[in-house]
Amino acid sequence: MTLLADTLEAVRPLDASAMADARERQDRLTKPRGSLGVLEDISVQLAGLAGRCPPPMPEPAAVAVFAGDHGVHAQGVTPWPQEVTVQMVANFLAGGAVVNAAAVQVGAEVCVVDVGVAAALEPVPGLLPRKVRAGTDDMTDGPAMARDEALRALETGIEVARDLANAGNRMLLTGDMGIANTTAAAALIAVLTGADPAEVTGRGTGVDDATWTRKVEVVRRALALHQLDPADPVGVVAAVGGLEHAATAGFLLGAAALRVPVLLDGVTAAAAALVAQALAPDVTGTLVAGHLSVEPGARPALDRLGLRPLVDLDLRLGEGSGALLALPLVQVAVRVLRDVSSFDGAGVADKDAAGGPSASGRVQ
Repeated sequence: MTLLADTLEAVRPLDASAMADARERQDRLTKPRGSLGVLEDISVQLAGLAGRCPPPMPEPAAVAVFAGDHGVHAQGVTPWPQEVTVQMVANFLAGGAVVNAAAVQVGAEVCVVDVGVAAALEPVPGLLPRKVRAGTDDMTDGPAMARDEALRALETGIEVARDLANAGNRMLLTGDMGIANTTAAAALIAVLTGADPAEVTGRGTGVDDATWTRKVEVVRRALALHQLDPADPVGVVAAVGGLEHAATAGFLLGAAALRVPVLLDGVTAAAAALVAQALAPDVTGTLVAGHLSVEPGARPALDRLGLRPLVDLDLRLGEGSGALLALPLVQVAVRVLRDVSSFDGAGVADKDAAGGPSASGRVQ
């Protein structure tokens, strides 16, 4: 069997018994039931992923920034030159980007993966050279990449997830870099959700109205050319995706096979997650949506995935920045489940006991 086939076979549903234990434990903690809202749901989800309650703390954490270039850049979908991709990769490796600052603040490692940067990169610490090819082709002229290249990128992502997990990381985060990658993300989301391209194509790096209109038409032309079948996610990502989208999808699948939770960043990660979901529906049990990107494709993608974003701060940077900001929330969710005393253990009366707390949580 191939690495991808082996990985897909290992992706399983969440453990219902562990989830029931986590929910019951949450209800016994010294707080009103349900008072931590979504954080309680995350702790239950991670217990189901780990198969035990409480689950292990999601630390240490590492963000994998998958970088690649896009042939569709030639269609004028962004005013930024393609050279910015390699320049930003150098900035990541020098520690000067937002992802680096955010990672230092929350104590996460940054790993930069060259899966498809058009330029040759010098080997330096922190860079994983995993180039499948030097950028994609223009999706409006033909497939962005060959099917076997898409498969190689998927398996590259699986290997990166495996390597980071084997290094001891207990939480993985997605990051991305690639000028024009929101055009590919919009195409993927349109195909895999059935949405109209105008509804899921955003302004990316901040394009003007004329460029946005051209970007929408580029996505329409690509979809009309390829006539894609959503039931063939490898074919979809090969035709209109990016190498970083395919690698990120593999990264999510690899983490799911290892039962390691993943925090998604923005619209590129959401598009990749749709590819992963189409390959293995149970992958969504591994995923937590870090934030809601202002890119319009993010909401329909997360809705299709069944994920609720943890923060909504009008972010649209990428790099892994939104996922890193949400990391402490996930860690707190698990720490509460693990460390907070129960009513019995703390000698605090439950609201169901005579003279216990009222619905407001105050002791009568």
